[in-house]
Amino acid sequence: MAAFQFTRRYAMAHRLLSDPASKCAVPHGHNEYVTVRLDPHEKFRFGGDNQVVSFERAKGRWHDWIDHHVDNAFMLGVDDPLIGYFREREPQRLAGIMTFPGDPTTEALAASFWLKLSAFLEADKLPFSVGEVRLEETPTNSIVLTRQSFDPATCGLPQRAWQRRADTSINDF
Repeated sequence: MAAFQFTRRYAMAHRLLSDPASKCAVPHGHNEYVTVRLDPHEKFRFGGDNQVVSFERAKGRWHDWIDHHVDNAFMLGVDDPLIGYFREREPQRLAGIMTFPGDPTTEALAASFWLKLSAFLEADKLPFSVGEVRLEETPTNSIVLTRQSFDPATCGLPQRAWQRRADTSINDF
């Protein structure tokens, strides 16, 4: 089997609070691209229809989640005081807030994508594992996670975190 690769574009907003002097401490947005590579569990062999699954089946749930839950999400650290604002004044918007332990950096988002996609693959019993997540924050800045640079088992997220569940969640509210 050959590796599958998919790219999706989405808009997002975030702010980073770890460095109060940074221009990223002010809420701002990006139009980003995420490219994922799915590595097959078995090597390609000729015969039958010559594909393990259709592209539509392999990417369907992933694209739906990006398009309907990630696109236009506001990404915040779980300790960001803006979450309190939304809880008190605009609770209907909480479903559109993606949360992270610590700052919602491009690195944290790429790792979250890896975990969520892995949960989708497992739940759908697709014969792939995530091989790479490339997140383009701007045309000149990208993050690339591979098996060599990211270990889901030691990343520090509990098994019940939204990132590890095969549902459409983007937070644990």
